[in-house]
Amino acid sequence: MSTPSHRKLAVVTGASAGIGAVYADRLAARGYDLLLIARRRDRLEEVARRIAAVHGREAEILVADLAEEADIAGVERDLAARGDIELIVNNAGIARFAPIAKAPASDSAAQIALNIGALTRLTHAVLPGFVARNRGTIVNIASILSLHTLPYSAVYSGTKAYVLAFSRGLQSELEGTAVKVQSVHPPATATDIWELAGVSLENFDPEKVMTTEDLVDAALAGLDRDEAITWPSVADEALWTAFDDARTAIVTASQTRKPAPRYAA
Repeated sequence: MSTPSHRKLAVVTGASAGIGAVYADRLAARGYDLLLIARRRDRLEEVARRIAAVHGREAEILVADLAEEADIAGVERDLAARGDIELIVNNAGIARFAPIAKAPASDSAAQIALNIGALTRLTHAVLPGFVARNRGTIVNIASILSLHTLPYSAVYSGTKAYVLAFSRGLQSELEGTAVKVQSVHPPATATDIWELAGVSLENFDPEKVMTTEDLVDAALAGLDRDEAITWPSVADEALWTAFDDARTAIVTASQTRKPAPRYAA
């Protein structure tokens, strides 16, 4: 008699459109059932219907604004109580592009709450179960701007730099386990985040804007390769290796009690 197959459940935040909706589709094609989380019920229901029709997978929806305390707390409780989550894509995020001197503090707070707070808290919610079962995957969506800051992206770039640092810390903590953490760094990608941020995609060179489908397919290929850090549009892997080696060299060089000679009186 055959043993029933193990159910695979993937959680995707920001799943109502864009990158999150494509992740939902691709993970359903890989045999996952889905828990889709976003603010817009109508769009979530549309994604869930499409998954059921195309892939025959179950797609549960959870309507929540992850920047609101009551909603994020409820989602935390829901995820922590589940024992069947195999993968989470921390994709929900916002951008508010403007120089700090001209932007309301509420825009900065909103980016920090969603891009950092929600991602961190939902990781806290699922990680103990992953560790206890010694399996599970966390995919954190960062940005190429984790390494670069524009005159109007100080807060957004800062939040995405956090995602990179947070993911690397988790990877170190989980070394020796079967729990995976992947940090994905998209280039400019054709999603509605730009319009919501007040920047039209029409201002971009189309040759420099990746489609959501290509982005997610590349990110999943990176996950299959067990990449810890994935740069979907960077062809020369040696660029990241050199950057990371330089980072390590700076940290190593800092390990001394003496001030650098250039600061000597």
